Parts: sequence; C-alpha cells; structure tokens
Amino acid sequence: MQVLDAASVRAWCVLALEALGRGREEIDAVNVFPVADGDTGTNLYLTVESAAQAVDAVYGAFAADGAGAGGVEPAVADVLRAMAHGALIGARGNSGTILAELLRGLTGAVAGADSAAGADSDSDSGAGDGELLAAALRRGADAARAAVEHPVEGTMLTVADAAAAAAERSAAGGATRVAQVARGAYDGAREALAATTAQLDVLRRAGVVDAGGLGLVAVLGTLADALSGAARPTELGPEGPAGRGTGGRRTAARHDGAACAVPGADGPAYEVIYLLEADDAAVTRLRPRLDGLGDSLVVVGGDGLWRVHVHVDDAGAAVEAGVEAGRPYRIQITHLPAGALSDTPAHDASGGGGHEGRAVVAVVPGDGLAALCAEAGAGVVTVREGEPPASGELAEAMRRTGAPEVVLLPNDAELRHTAAVAVAEARASGVRAALIPTRAAVQGLAALAVHDPGRRFDEDVVSMTAAAGATRHAELAVAEQEAWTTAGICRPGDVLGVVEGDVAVVGTDLAETAEAVLDRMLAGGGELVTLVLGPDLPPGFGARLEAHVRGGHLAVDTVVYEGGSQSAPLLIGVE
Repeated sequence: MQVLDAASVRAWCVLALEALGRGREEIDAVNVFPVADGDTGTNLYLTVESAAQAVDAVYGAFAADGAGAGGVEPAVADVLRAMAHGALIGARGNSGTILAELLRGLTGAVAGADSAAGADSDSDSGAGDGELLAAALRRGADAARAAVEHPVEGTMLTVADAAAAAAERSAAGGATRVAQVARGAYDGAREALAATTAQLDVLRRAGVVDAGGLGLVAVLGTLADALSGAARPTELGPEGPAGRGTGGRRTAARHDGAACAVPGADGPAYEVIYLLEADDAAVTRLRPRLDGLGDSLVVVGGDGLWRVHVHVDDAGAAVEAGVEAGRPYRIQITHLPAGALSDTPAHDASGGGGHEGRAVVAVVPGDGLAALCAEAGAGVVTVREGEPPASGELAEAMRRTGAPEVVLLPNDAELRHTAAVAVAEARASGVRAALIPTRAAVQGLAALAVHDPGRRFDEDVVSMTAAAGATRHAELAVAEQEAWTTAGICRPGDVLGVVEGDVAVVGTDLAETAEAVLDRMLAGGGELVTLVLGPDLPPGFGARLEAHVRGGHLAVDTVVYEGGSQSAPLLIGVE
C-alpha cells in the first residue's frame, strides 16, 4: 500500500488505536506537563477511538448505499474529514484536543489539493502523494500551534513541527512515495521527542520525554506502517517511538517524587472541556476571556463547531463564557491534582492502583434519596429546604469518609460555589478530591450508577461527569403566588413543570403536568427515565407515569424511587 487513499487512512486508524492501546499506560506514566495527572495516553487513545469510529461509519454508509460494490472505496478526503471530525467530537485532554486540530489541518490540505483525486487511481507509484503528505503535515502542525494560546517548546507541538519539517526534507530530497515521506516524518518526530527532555525544566527534572509528543510519535509511526502495508503497529519502548533510553526515564518519572514536582502546584484546579457551536467572531471574543480565567487554553475546530479546553479555578465561569459565545455541550469538568507525582498507587502505570479507599459524598434533599445513595455506596449529607449546607460541613463529610480519594456530588446548582470551597478545603487536608457539578439529585444518581472504584481516579471522575452531564433534569413544583413564568402566568396552587431550571409547563393537575413534562423531555430522545416520588403523591402515581412513558415512547426504560421527605413532589431525570 504505497498511496494515500481511503484504505490507508482506515488502516492508519486501526493501527494507531492498537498502538495507543498497547502504550497507553507507558504514556500516562511520563505525563508531567502541563499537569501531572497521568492521563495523556488515555486521552489520546479515546480521541483516536472516536476518530476510528467515525471512519467506520463512513464505510458503513458507503456500503449501505451500494457504492462499495466491486471494491470501490470512499474518497480519501471524505474519510479524512470523518477522521478529523470524530477526533474533534471525542477529543480528551490537552493532547487529544491538539491531535484533533492536527488531523483537521491535515485533512484541509488533502481535501484542497487537486492531486488528492489521483490517490484513488490504480497506480501504485504514489507519485505526488509524498509532496501532498508533507504539505498536509505542515498545515496540520501550523494549525495545532495556532490553536494553543501560549505554545511551549519541548511539547507535542515541537514534535509536530519537527515531523512536518522532516517530511518536507524527504519530499524535497526526491522521496515521492508517500510511505517514504511518512517514514521520514516519523524519524524526525522521534529525534525531536528525545530532545524534549532538555527543552522543559519539568521534563529534565523528571528525566522523561513529553507524554503528548510520545503519543504523537506513536500515531505518526502507525501512519508510516499503514502506508507501507505493515500488519502490526510500531511498538513503544526503548527501541521504538520513545527514543533512546526512554524506558529508564519512565522509571524515574514513576519513582522519583522530588524529580516530578509540577511547576505551579498552586495552579488551576479544574480542566474544563466542551464542544461549542459558535461563529468565528464569538470564538475570537471567547479566547481572551478564557485565557484570563486560567491556562493551557486550546481552542480547535471551525465551520461553527469548536472544541474548547482550558485549566481554570472557576469551572462555572469557563462554562458560562461558552454559553455567552454560543451553545456548549458535552461538558467535561475534571479535578486536576495539585503537588507532585510520587511513588503512589494513584500514578502507578500498571493502572491497578489508586482506587482503594475511594469514596463518594452526595448531597441529597430527602430521606429516601439518602437511603438510595447509601445503598449505592455513597456517604450522604441530607439537607432540608431553605437550609443549605456550609462548605465546612461538606468538607468535614469528605474527611469523615477516611478515604484518600473523594468525589463530591452537590446535586444542586445553588451549591456550586459552596461545594468548590469544600473540595479546596479537603485538598488542603491531604485528600485527593474532585467536584462533579451535578445540578439535581437525578444527575447524582446517574453519576453513582457508573461509579467504578476499580478504575483510575481521573477515569472514574470523567465517567461520572459524563453520565451526569448526559442527564436532563426536571421537577414539579406548586406555585405559591401569581407570577409571570416562561410558560405563561401561574396562579397559587398551579403545578409548575420546571425543566433545567426554567418553567416549561403550567398546569392544574400533578399527573397531567408530569406527563406533559415527560413528553417535552423525551421529544429530544432518551433511553432511561428516572422518577423520584415525593411523600404526598396519590397511590399509583408512579405506575401511571411509567405506563405513559411505555405507551408513548418505545424502547425507553423507566425506574421509580421513593424520595421520602424531599421538597419537590416529583423529580425527573432523562438519560
């Protein structure tokens, strides 16, 4: 396979995913910059996994249309576009976000080149494809650098620049076969990776290469493998992409706590990532605002869809800035560990440590919910209406678990600041703590449902955050006075259907209003409805709503819980 075509791009996805799967823990182990959170390999793997799934979807649609008969392949530009879009949608972390922009830049070069059409010819000479790949790698490297607000040398960006320069030298030196140019880019990236240790103080003290650069070298190595027809990806290791002696430097990173001190240990507490639908002008205004909130800002994308990544102390402010710019969604908020890496299970590259003694603390509004959360293994702080807990109370509940790792579920939008202060207090006492910004009890239940103490801490937090964010929430309330609402005028005694904090339905009957709210929420799709019943509802209320969902919304499951003395007659969650 000596040409840049759809089949080679698909093979690249497969090999890259396999290489990152094999090397994920090794890459995680050398992750000390910009934050030593040991997840760069995992983030790159998940990003490429999303890209590979998008490519498979293109092939699936191509076959369904009957266009793939006789061995005909999709256009290489279409497959590359799918790969780049999948990476953008699924990008995780700083490294995944940069990789997504690299792929997007590469795609733009190929799609815009007249010679791209020649990549689907029957010739195996690959004439012109080498120059095309060199130009594509340069465009990708430049796009990635432009996406980072404050580029730093000795990082993934440096490795990308070196790969592009090496590809350009190969093409200029007469290498016309695309596999030759790809191999030249890989070799140039390996040399640049080995040099990163001396380019950043934190890497030099730890004795490691840059983790993002190591992952990128693996991806570039598999590109060369795919174009040359290799069946297995290049291995990570001392003789592989990691470069000279990297195996020894990885050991230093894992076991020399003093050497791995993170610069700016008092830096931002949260990593915030989201997709954003916005125009170019809005994103131009968003960049300086987010840059003022924190650091490690990377904004990639275009054509109305962007991936935003930033490290901040105020995660809510970062999300609110996105709301003002456009429509943020798939929001991920992850606690960033402070201090230094050390010889602790939490950063052990084996992936088997760091989960013993992990606890979850949930703030709940009713006795029934407290029992439900306790059954799920969470510690609970039960609150009554009008009596919100103080930050010290939440911090004490986290410390009282006695666990070295604690996740806090506030389950109330009004407790966001209080919970953030509590997490900071817990961290100051030596607890590794994370805040999942649940705005309703049903989001907390969704997070608990996917909680897995057998996973690494950061992976568990990401999974719980994603589950909570994917759960829309609503509740019923009874109006106490006449007022204007977003759904019209309400009068005392009216039943209000409050969806995501806004009054969406005004009715006179609890069951009918609940059914209207469910229909409105399920109009946008859903797989699971959670109903938490208050204490004063009539008999059969839950069964009626369950039957309503079953009758009007196929393939949607419903679970019903007794919520005890909660303030709202009914809580609703739709996942």
